Amino acid sequence: MVTLTRPQISDLLSRHRLRPSRALGQNFVADPNTVRRVARLAAAGPGDRVVEIGAGLGSLTLALAETGASVLAVEIDRHLVPALRSVVEPAGVEVLEGDALALDWPAVLAERHAGPWALVANLPYNIATPLVIRLLEEVPAIARMLVMVQREVAERLAAPAGTEPYGAASVKVAYWATAAVVGRVPPTVFVPRPRVDSALVSIVRRPVPGVAGAVVGYERLFAVVRAGFAQRRKMLRRALEGVVSPAAFAAAGVAPTARAEELDLEAWARLAAATAAPG
Repeated sequence: MVTLTRPQISDLLSRHRLRPSRALGQNFVADPNTVRRVARLAAAGPGDRVVEIGAGLGSLTLALAETGASVLAVEIDRHLVPALRSVVEPAGVEVLEGDALALDWPAVLAERHAGPWALVANLPYNIATPLVIRLLEEVPAIARMLVMVQREVAERLAAPAGTEPYGAASVKVAYWATAAVVGRVPPTVFVPRPRVDSALVSIVRRPVPGVAGAVVGYERLFAVVRAGFAQRRKMLRRALEGVVSPAAFAAAGVAPTARAEELDLEAWARLAAATAAPG
């Protein structure tokens, strides 16, 4: 089995009278070494169930199928789907046309296999963060992810407290999973070439989500987190005025002069739990 080279991608686009859609963020990987590296980092192999979102023309899809994994390739672009099918269905891949942000993911996956599943994808930059968060929140069957995203998005998803990229999305990912940037991907491997660098993020779901030792509801916790990061340059006593009571800072062991990026998940949970509002 071979993955797609740059001339093969150009030929596919020409034969199917296709042009990459800027609106859908289509940048096709045109380097066999890159897609095989992604498949290797994803630890995909025989017996694994892998879902790929934004399969495009099937370059990464073929590399995943090459490992022996069972692959479900999801693609939103109905114009692209016939070309994708022609490339990957001979390799035993199932293609599903659909919008990843609108699909009933628990049902889609359960119909095919109870789990666990791995998500491996070159995600369009504009949907990467909301999609990753939604899958962590709603689809426990997906036990791990390896996603290729814009470098800044990758750093935000995996950022620890106290770093510049750290934000509300970082805290939310940390609630559900452990995350790390595991590689860089240059613009030169894509067709068309994007104006940004990409990176690979590994996300592994925690056996039990949440925060040890802090009893606080999920919605309450992230209402406080969102409020804190909405004015991240301000001290928390100002940013959280009307959201967290002054007494809660002392009860939680959090300095009111701290700023949002200084608090890790555990500190946010203590602060939310220390408020009088219901969890």
